[in-house]
Amino acid sequence: MSELYFVILSIVVVFFIFDKIVDYLNTLNWFDTVPKEAEWIYNQEKYAQSQAYEKTKHTFSNYSWFFTFILTLLVLIFWGFWFLDEFLRQYISWEILLALSFFWIIILLQTLLWLPFSYYQTFVIEQRFGFNKMTKKLFFLDVVKSLLLTALIWGMLLSFIVWIYTIIGVNFWWVAFIALSFFSLFIMMFYSTLIVPLFNKQVPLEKWDLRTQIEAFWKKVWFDINEIYVIDGSKRSSKANAYFSWFWPKKRIVLFDTLIHDLTTDELVAVLAHEIGHYKKKHTLQMLIFSILQTWLILFLFSLVIDNREIAMALWSTNASFHIWAIAFWILFTPLSLLLWIIANALSRKNEYEADAYAKENYSWESLISWLKKLSVNNLTNLCPHPIYEFIHYTHPTVLKRIKNLTKN
Repeated sequence: MSELYFVILSIVVVFFIFDKIVDYLNTLNWFDTVPKEAEWIYNQEKYAQSQAYEKTKHTFSNYSWFFTFILTLLVLIFWGFWFLDEFLRQYISWEILLALSFFWIIILLQTLLWLPFSYYQTFVIEQRFGFNKMTKKLFFLDVVKSLLLTALIWGMLLSFIVWIYTIIGVNFWWVAFIALSFFSLFIMMFYSTLIVPLFNKQVPLEKWDLRTQIEAFWKKVWFDINEIYVIDGSKRSSKANAYFSWFWPKKRIVLFDTLIHDLTTDELVAVLAHEIGHYKKKHTLQMLIFSILQTWLILFLFSLVIDNREIAMALWSTNASFHIWAIAFWILFTPLSLLLWIIANALSRKNEYEADAYAKENYSWESLISWLKKLSVNNLTNLCPHPIYEFIHYTHPTVLKRIKNLTKN
């Protein structure tokens, strides 16, 4: 047993404990009555529902993540990765196919093991609180589609990266970085037109009074939207959302049908103003650059440890392989991964404030606040998470903080 093996075990244990401590801190901000600052958003009945929803999700999360934690420990203690690698080597000698098979089996097993948890979350928890609209057929169809999409897209990327590694060795990471950067750009540009239609239908907005107000607003702010689409999000959940996608030279706004059903025309235009604010403030480009820099850092650090036989032996493997190094590195990378996650979330929260400010300046802060209030009530949002939990996990500021920021002079 190498020292590195115990480092890997320690990282898994420490970060599980850390995550559970943060979860526990969040429970300290659960209250029986509506906090004074939230009284104008939630009545007592709705607030009790939101707290019950939060507690139910918390309990479920504890069970599911404890299961994952124990399973991970068992795999590490009983040489799981070594066993899978040795088993595949009996039938496969080509490095690319070996890596593909290794990761595909892990993803497949992970999906199957998580399937009961996902099913319970959808058809018990979400159903109980009135959010689930998904049929069982659609649920399993989504699982199959996701697996096939993962096999196709990531299979091609992984094959290319391993192939480059077999040709040029540790310097493969520069070529891999360029390939993944172009892939990130491609996904950003064509996600709405290539990926989304595999799961949802998108149709042009036909609500002409809404379309008229939207066109009036974008002419006011000198912003030309080529397409406004409505997506059938209601076939999976009653929760509402909207997003902006850009693929040169076209810009597309996508509104969930649940959003159109729940909001007034003024509130919907406020949503649009917020999404345009993200574009005007270059948030999409900013997050793309952050993602690319993160990819560069990950691949650079990976290049420093690949070909290190000690790291392979830390997972009990005597056959140093790309996939074994990748698994070991991903566990060792956990502390830095958490830091990058926190930075990304902080950047995202800052961007949400800026997009809100743009909507306030160019449209109506009253309509934006009205939308945020409805969003909270309809989605049973937890308005008062613990500050540490919010700092680590939240990509958006809490609704109370967003409203407070909007009402400032």
